Amino acid sequence: MKKLLLLTAVAGLFAFTSVNAQTKTPKLSIGAEFGFPMGTFGDSYNLGYGGSLQYQHPVAANLLVTGSAGYTTFTGKDVTVFGTTFKAPSFGTIPVKAGARYYFGETFFAGAELGAGFSTEEGGSTAFIYSPGVGVDFPVSDKGSVELGARYEGWSANSNTSGFLGLRLAYNFGL
Repeated sequence: MKKLLLLTAVAGLFAFTSVNAQTKTPKLSIGAEFGFPMGTFGDSYNLGYGGSLQYQHPVAANLLVTGSAGYTTFTGKDVTVFGTTFKAPSFGTIPVKAGARYYFGETFFAGAELGAGFSTEEGGSTAFIYSPGVGVDFPVSDKGSVELGARYEGWSANSNTSGFLGLRLAYNFGL
């Protein structure tokens, strides 16, 4: 009996999700990314920049699941250690993330993503990524919108965490 009740509840959840998912359509977006290092990460690195693709799929009214991938590079600063000055090397990362986004009304949203950052440098490591954020979508056509988002993004690897304030300017295509 418990299995039947659980199966009915799961089927009902999928039916509810399918009905509400029709209120929004899937989106694909392409965006420019900017990162402003914070804390000790900011002591060694300047502005980060890159690009990303993101897929958004509706699962309930105002709730979308997201998947994103891109490329981000950070430029090194001149750093002085024990009287010796050297330039921190620039590095690149391919972040791959999945998460969710909730819309408060038609344009404002909050979301979070988790994932991995794969270093493009020889001998580089893979970092665990977490990034909560907020943003706004400005509709510009029936199926298109311009998105401006801000987030905190943390990269944890080798018992160290590097964080930055990330900004994303993107165009969303309704599918």
